[in-house]
Amino acid sequence: MTTRRAMILGLGATTLLSACGGAPARIGTQNGPESLEAALMALGPNVDPAEAARAARLAYSVSSDLAREYEIVDPPLVHNAKVNVGLKERGLCYHWARDIQTRMTHARFATLQFNRLVANADNPFLLEHSTAVVYARGADWRTGIVLDPWRTGGTLHWDHVRSDTKYNWKLRADVPVRKRGAGVTLTRADG
Repeated sequence: MTTRRAMILGLGATTLLSACGGAPARIGTQNGPESLEAALMALGPNVDPAEAARAARLAYSVSSDLAREYEIVDPPLVHNAKVNVGLKERGLCYHWARDIQTRMTHARFATLQFNRLVANADNPFLLEHSTAVVYARGADWRTGIVLDPWRTGGTLHWDHVRSDTKYNWKLRADVPVRKRGAGVTLTRADG
């Protein structure tokens, strides 16, 4: 088998075994920052209108910035495969989730908060997927909005947690993780 053919087969196999779930079943009815702003305002009466506008603009700009930083030029699973074989450094779903959560949190919103969600961590037949979530400060994260540009290769996809039925989301800190090789169970917050 030639080296090129082996690389192509390896890239294909890695794509199938990449670290994030498959492509989205549907993309929400987003029309840009204005629609996200309205959805953020609807999260509760205590959400500040100026913060909703700023958060919506920032979520879109952070998604674009990360797409450039990660050098996204391929569909998500192809990019994952490139990361997994060392051709790209970053761009797996958990990179997106962590970086969006971090940048949004550092923007210091008083009426909104951010966290990370995980789906399929306990299902051996489905690929694990991570995302960020925004919700009204003090509210339950399940009332929030998923911020997931990984699904669309860098363009912000957002949807209400409860409407995002493709995934059974759990708060990242509540999902146990097996530490490889040590047999120790950690929480996501630890690992």
